Formats: sequence, structure tokens, C-alpha cells
Amino acid sequence: MNNLDELKIAVEKFSKDRDWGRFHTPKNLATAVSVEVAELQEIFMWLTPDESSALSENSMAKVQDEVGDILICLVNFANSLGIDLLSAASQKLQKNESKYPIEKARGSAKKYNEL
Repeated sequence: MNNLDELKIAVEKFSKDRDWGRFHTPKNLATAVSVEVAELQEIFMWLTPDESSALSENSMAKVQDEVGDILICLVNFANSLGIDLLSAASQKLQKNESKYPIEKARGSAKKYNEL
């Protein structure tokens, strides 16, 4: 796949071929996204910052699988509500640009209301 539209079509086909539409409610898919994120977090749970930046080949393969699962679940979730992921991300990035102006946010991990 070369773009998000192709991924969306492939994910829809995968689910439709398995007759999973009845299970893919927004509530269930939001939960699925959360579960997949937790599986990604589990890989990093007890690693030091240095260890988390220098993963073994095996751990990196697990991370890649979980990132794929997260994206697939997120695409399913967005499809269930008719959300265009690229548009949603673009709009949110614009909001974040005003909440986190460079001159205040550069090099800071503070939340926007603490800047």
C-alpha cells in the first residue's frame, strides 16, 4: 500500500470478508485501539530510556507489529464514524500550533496551559 486511502480500502475489505462489521462499533473499536496501545506499552514497560532507544531486532519486530495493529484499529475506528484521518490530524495540528507557539513551547514538556 502506498497511501492512507489504499490502507482504508484494504482494512474495510479485510473486515468485510470476515463479516466483522457487527462487532466494529465505535465503542468496541475505541477499546481495541486502547488495548493495542497497551500491548505496545508492555514492550517498553521496564526498559530504561537508553534500552528503549536501542531495541533488539526481536523487540523491534514486536513494536512494528503493534504499531500496525494500532493503525489498523484506528483506521477501523475512523471508518466507523466517517472520520477522515488526514483531515483530523491536519486540523488538530493547526490547533496545537496555536496552543504551543514555538517561542513558548520550544524545549519544554509543559502542557499548553502551563507555558
